[in-house]
Amino acid sequence: MIKILFVCHGNICRSTMCESVMTHLINKKNLSEQIKVASAATHNDEIGSPPHYGTVQKLKQMGIPLVPHRAVRMTKADYTGYDYLIGMDSANIRNMTRIANGDPEGKIHKLLAFADSPRDIADPWYTGNFDETYTDVLEGCTALLDYIKERF
Repeated sequence: MIKILFVCHGNICRSTMCESVMTHLINKKNLSEQIKVASAATHNDEIGSPPHYGTVQKLKQMGIPLVPHRAVRMTKADYTGYDYLIGMDSANIRNMTRIANGDPEGKIHKLLAFADSPRDIADPWYTGNFDETYTDVLEGCTALLDYIKERF
């Protein structure tokens, strides 16, 4: 079983969008018995909150089921419990590495690195652009799933 944890600042916009998009992609390829997905935050700002209404609306518009979710914070134990810890931007990566007390096993990655892009996924909490976020999330999740499938 491969376990993926998507991480962003508050766990209500980007990482929850990733959790739903990746779960949808996994289900379409009948891989739900091989790959499990979750999401978390690097900060306490939104702990217990549901996904942002912009994320909910964008997923609905795209016909992707929303995974039931309340924001949680990443913990040091998550480093052991997951095979891939995927951040949305450089600040997330720094905070994830700090929370995990390093990355000795090379598990922490930026999502778009799997799509051969060094760019960050902009936070729609600030930009308001959930369309752009969705495009980047879909690109990254598709590339990550392809990367994982090659390693089965």
